[in-house]
Amino acid sequence: MSKRKQDHVMDVDGDSSDETPTLVDVDFDFYNFNADNDYHAINRLLIQLFGPDAESLQTGPLTDVISKPAQENGVGSTIKTDEDEGSDPYAFLTVVSCHNNPGLKVLIDYVLSKTKADQGFHSTLLSLLQDHPNCHVGLVLGERLINMPVQVMPAMYRMLLEEIDEAIEDGQPYRFTHYLFISRVYRLSPEEEEIITAAQRNSKRYKSAGNSQMGRSKDGIYGFHPEDEEIIQHATHTVTYSFSNAPPRNEESMGLDVAGRMMLVPAEKLKALVERIGETYAVPEPNKGA
Repeated sequence: MSKRKQDHVMDVDGDSSDETPTLVDVDFDFYNFNADNDYHAINRLLIQLFGPDAESLQTGPLTDVISKPAQENGVGSTIKTDEDEGSDPYAFLTVVSCHNNPGLKVLIDYVLSKTKADQGFHSTLLSLLQDHPNCHVGLVLGERLINMPVQVMPAMYRMLLEEIDEAIEDGQPYRFTHYLFISRVYRLSPEEEEIITAAQRNSKRYKSAGNSQMGRSKDGIYGFHPEDEEIIQHATHTVTYSFSNAPPRNEESMGLDVAGRMMLVPAEKLKALVERIGETYAVPEPNKGA
C-alpha cells in the first residue's frame, strides 16, 4: 500500500521544437522499500548516482546494504507511478549508518579519499568516523530519474525526517549527529554555458516561461538536483570531486563533464533544511482561473 499520493507534471522528452513541450500528468505513489522487488531499479539509480565509479563501488551489494535496513526499519521511501507495488521505483531516498557497517567499507573509503580535496572536510569526517565514539554519521543516499520533478522531494524528506524520529523511538540506531549527502553535478566551460544560454533564448519553452534563463554558476558547476542548493546552505562542508574512472576529456569529448558532490550537515540543522526544501520546491497551486 502506498504511503501517500501526489499529482505532478512530468517532462517526458526534454526541450522540443514543437510549440508545446510534451508533458504528461502523472500520479506518483510513495512506497516503503521492498528490497527484493526494488533491487534492480535501485541498483540502476545508484549506477546513475556514482557514474563511472559505480562498478568499483560494487553497487550491487551496496543496494542490499541500503535497501534491507530501509525495509526492515521503515526508514526511506521509493516513488512509483504504477498502482502495482511490485513495479520499479523511479526515485528513492533513505539514510544508513556509516558506523559498524562492514557493507559500507568500500564506499566509506571512497568518500574519505574524495574529501581529501578539502582538507578541512576530510579531517572533520575522518574524526567523526574514527575518533569520536559519541558521533554518529548517517549517509543520505537518494537518486531519481532525470525527468522526475524536484517537487517530489519535499514529501520524501518530510517522510524521512518523521521515519527517523519513529525509528529512534523504537530503539533503532538512527540517532545521528551528522548527515553526509552524496549527489552529482556537471561542469560547463564558459563556451558551453554560452551555447546553452543561446539555445534557451531560442526555445519556445524559454519564451513561454517568461525569458528565465539559466543562472550562471561562478565556477561553472551545476547540480543535477536543485535541492542541493538548500543542502549546501545548511552544510558545514561541501566538496565537488572528479570521478576516479571518468575518461579523459578534450575539446572533442561528447556529453556532459559529470562529477560528484558531498555535503556534511549537522543533525540539528536537518529539520530546518527539510522545511526549507518544502518552502522552495512546494508543488505549485493549480490555476483556478484556467
